[in-house]
Amino acid sequence: MYACSGILFNHESPRRGREFVTRKIAEGAARIALGQMSHLELGNIDSMRDWGYAPEYVEAMWLMLQQAAPDDFVVGTGGHNTPREFCEHAFTRVGLDYREHVRTDPSLLRPAEVDTLLADATKARERLGWESRTSFRELVELMVDAELERGRKSAPAAQS
Repeated sequence: MYACSGILFNHESPRRGREFVTRKIAEGAARIALGQMSHLELGNIDSMRDWGYAPEYVEAMWLMLQQAAPDDFVVGTGGHNTPREFCEHAFTRVGLDYREHVRTDPSLLRPAEVDTLLADATKARERLGWESRTSFRELVELMVDAELERGRKSAPAAQS
């Protein structure tokens, strides 16, 4: 049986579920900019995560399956950012300062938080020729832009 394992670090896109911090931040920034909410509550905004663009991770999985022999690969960007940095870029994208809108809610803190998650995708780069192409800022902007579009579509039509 030909079987590969892809150990994928955080892979994000506008399709990410609302329970994930990246989507929560992107949606919050957009909704605040659109006047649909006033603030965003988050837990630990200083943990470090390796966030990449999901469609690129799908490419890595496809490349794994094209190999003559099955193998396991780590897929990630090799860089890390914090939710605080995600907030900075998201709110800058909509012309706001995150510090005026983001609040820490102690009830959202994880009791067993992992401080740093960082991928070493050297093997994927060397053996598959794969590497992440979308920068962290581009990823944040892509997600915020999608939320702005969603928010505009869901807003009630202006009365004449």
